[in-house]
Formats: sequence, C-alpha cells, structure tokens
Amino acid sequence: MKKIHSIILAAIASVALPTGAAAQAQPQDTTLTRTVVVEQEYNPDILDASKINVTPKVEPIVVHKKEVEFDTRLSPARQIPAGVMQAYAGKESLQKALPGYLRLGYGNYGNLDVQAGYLFRLSRNGRLGLAFRMDGMDGRLDLPDESGKWDSYYYRTHAGVDYLHTFKKVDMNLAGHFDLSNFNFLPSSANGKQKFTAGDVHVGVASTDRNLPLQFKAETNLLLYERQHEPDYTDAQEVIVRTKADVTGSISDEQSIGLALAMDNALYRHNEFEDYTSLDLNPYYSFQNGHWKLRAGVNAGLAFGFGKNFRVSPDVKIDYGFARGCVLYVQAKGGRLQNDFRRLEQASPYGQATGQLASTYEQLNAALGIQIGRVDGLLIQLYGGYQNLKDDLYSAPASGHTSWFLALGTWDTSNAYGGGEITYDYKDIITLTGRGIVRQWEADGKGEEVNVLAFKPRVEGNVRLDVHPFAPLRLHVGYQNIGRKAYNGVKADPVSNLYLGGSYEFVKGLSAYVRADNLLNKDYQYQWGYPAEGISVTAGASLRF
Repeated sequence: MKKIHSIILAAIASVALPTGAAAQAQPQDTTLTRTVVVEQEYNPDILDASKINVTPKVEPIVVHKKEVEFDTRLSPARQIPAGVMQAYAGKESLQKALPGYLRLGYGNYGNLDVQAGYLFRLSRNGRLGLAFRMDGMDGRLDLPDESGKWDSYYYRTHAGVDYLHTFKKVDMNLAGHFDLSNFNFLPSSANGKQKFTAGDVHVGVASTDRNLPLQFKAETNLLLYERQHEPDYTDAQEVIVRTKADVTGSISDEQSIGLALAMDNALYRHNEFEDYTSLDLNPYYSFQNGHWKLRAGVNAGLAFGFGKNFRVSPDVKIDYGFARGCVLYVQAKGGRLQNDFRRLEQASPYGQATGQLASTYEQLNAALGIQIGRVDGLLIQLYGGYQNLKDDLYSAPASGHTSWFLALGTWDTSNAYGGGEITYDYKDIITLTGRGIVRQWEADGKGEEVNVLAFKPRVEGNVRLDVHPFAPLRLHVGYQNIGRKAYNGVKADPVSNLYLGGSYEFVKGLSAYVRADNLLNKDYQYQWGYPAEGISVTAGASLRF
C-alpha cells in the first residue's frame, strides 16, 4: 500500500514539471515501476482570430420623395348639412380707394370739363363726401338749313355735400345739392338767355339689421327751383316737399309683404300755377325661391288741388330661372311722373311750358323678355312690349321747325317696342356692348296735327368697344344713332354720332385722357332746331389722391 502511494505522487510530479525536465529525469522502466509520460500539444484557440477588422464603407444618405396620396373614399354624412373641415385662410381686407379726385379738361368748342371730389372718413361710422362738377361749351355752331351761325353757350354747375352715419341697426343720410344752368337761345329769340337755379336738402334713414321684424327706408326732401326767364312770367319759383317711404315685413323665409308711398306738396310763386298735393300708394306682395321670383302689387295715385284725382296701374313682375344664368320674365307696371320744373328741364331746356302741366302717368308698361346670363363673359337680353302713357310730355316747335320757341305740352300716347342688348367681356381686356330698341308710336285724337310725335325716338342704338391692352392704357370707340320719323311733313335730323376716346396712366393716380365726338361731322339735333357740335375734341388730365 505504501508502495502504491509513492507511485501516484511520482506521476503527479511528472505532470507538473516541464516536458524537457521530465524527459531528462525519466528513469528506466521496471516491472514494478513504470513511468507514464503525458504530453499535450500546445495549440491555443484564439477567439475571433480569423476575423479581419475593416472600416465599413460610408454610403451617402439618399432621401426618396414620397408621393402624396389623397383619401378619395366616400364616407356617409352623419349630419345634414355634412360637417367639413374649413380651409384656413388669412384675414383679408379690401384696399381702400383714394379719397380725392380731380379732373380738368378743355375742348375746341370751349368745352369745359371740371370734376372734383373728396371723401372724409370722419370716424369708423361716419363719412362725409364733397363733390363739384362743371361742364359746358361756348362756341359758334352752324344753324340748320344753312341759315347762319350761332354764338352758343351752355354751362351747368353742380355742387353737393353728402354725409352718411352708420348706427348699429340703422343708416342715416344727410345731403344737400346746388345746381345752376346758364345758356342762351337761338338768335331770333325774344329773350336771349336763360338761367335755372335749383337746390335741395335731403334727410333719410334705412334699416340695416336683417333680424328686425320690419325692414324700412324713409326720406324727406326739400326741393327749390327757379326759372329766371319765361314768356309770360319772370322768376317763377317752385317749392316741393317730397316724402318717400317703404316698409317690408317677412311672412316666411320666401314671402314678404310691403307698402311704399310717395307724397309731393308743391307750392308756386310768381306765376299762375296752382299748388297741389299728390299721394301714391304701392302695396305689394313678394315671393322668392330657387327658381321663381314674384312681385304682385298695385299703384294707386291721388291728387288734390291740381291734376287727375285718382289713377290706378299694376305693379307685377314674374321672373323664372329655368337654367343656370337664364331668366324668363314678364311684367305689367305703371306709375306717376311729376312734370315739375326739374323734369321740364330734362325734357328740353329750351322748352317753355304752355301752362301748368299735369303729371305724366304710365298706365301700363307690359313686357316679355328673356335674359341669358353671363356664360364665358357673354350676356344676351331680348324683350318686347307695349306702353300706354296718359298726359305724356313732349316738345315741339311752336311755329315752324326753325323757331327758337319749343312748346312743352302733354298728350296721350302709346307705343309698341322691341329691343335687345348684348355684352361680351374677355378678361377685362375687351368689352363689346350693343343696345338697340325700336318703337312704333301712336297719338290719340289729333296729336299729329301738333307734332306730338315729331321728336319721339323711333330707333335708338349704341354700339361700343372698350379695349384694355395693358394696364396704363384704355381705349374705346362707339357709334350712337337716334332715328325719327316725319310727321305732318316735318322731320328732325337723326343723331349719327361716331365717337372715340382713351386714357393713359403715367404714374399711379395721374392720367391723361382725350375724347372726340361726331367724327363724321354730321348735322343733327338733340333738341328741335338747336344744332349739335361738329367734330369736337376734349382733352385733359385726372388725378386721384
């Protein structure tokens, strides 16, 4: 046992010693002792020794654009109207117009063209506007039938002030105007010149809140007028208090009823005219939905002191929109036109009233028409109808068509008419407009014997082309024609006016303009026996500031 223990110790020692030393000390083997030599090959495994460390290649970053995909799937609405996400938009505001305007021009017939205006924005709710205008001429004109020359002049002056104040639910308007006309008659006239002076004061209110149970507008006006020279009286004066009102109440979203009224209280001085009061009432019913628009009412007129006591006429109009932009309409209308001094001047400044004239009353104006809305800038309107006028205002020569004296009178007349209008607009570069109307006049009784219809227009037409080739330049050219028919062997020359004009803006707000009339140098008359200008050219400049 002791011997076995020695053998084991010798084996352990041989393993612990180096191989070379063990080989040198190795004894001879015997039967009892045998040396066992254990040799282990030294071949260590190094982890990752076979891997080669190489710096990786750096690839540049590439961004790939991703296409936007919209969700076009239909989804049912869970509420009506369907809720949609509102587009975001910045706050927008209109550019304020320049408050001041001035225009000065002069022409070859002494044509004067002056206009000026300024708008004061006194506060957020108040605006005050001032306006001045003066136009006219002073030159030698060729009399009709080669009967000589006439040193003619005609100047009109207008000045006005207008104030508008906006309250929370109502607008109030205060205004005042002054007008003056100075001109002379033909050389054969007994009174060589005439002067009209007019002025008015205006006060008005109008509702602006659509939530009010009643919508209303009302105004009152004080009108003053004086004619300096008349055949039978001098400095004839007219004072009228004119009141208007209109009240509308809604029955439903589509229906409403209303009442409009107009009242004149007229006073006269320095002539033999009678004072009078006239009252016109217009109750009406209106209906409007997606295709139909209806107004049905009646005009009832009363007069006290002078004129017809009672007049009635219809106030009906029906519009039917049968396609996009297309409207078919039919109407039957009427109403009163006061033949006051202002309307006499509009009819003919060279006319003299043969006495106090009754009001013209449109007994009926029935028409049928169609309007084709703006399709690619095109607008077409066609219409035809019949008009009946009681105490229609007319002007005619008192004793031959060369007399300076134009008689103003009234007569019952009627006419059938037809006409149309066409407008084409291309991107504010080219605008073409054409209008025309033809009338067939008739006079009751012996109207033709006093030339009632001699100066009534039979054919009226106007064609105009506006061109805006680039921003600073605007041009226009047109032709106007007014034809008349002979009555009792007397006929006024037709108006045949070829005109053109243009303007050029040199810098912002400063422009030069020119306009020319009667380029064909035709002899025609706007007033019976009173010649119009020949070729006339007016040029000037305008300034906005």
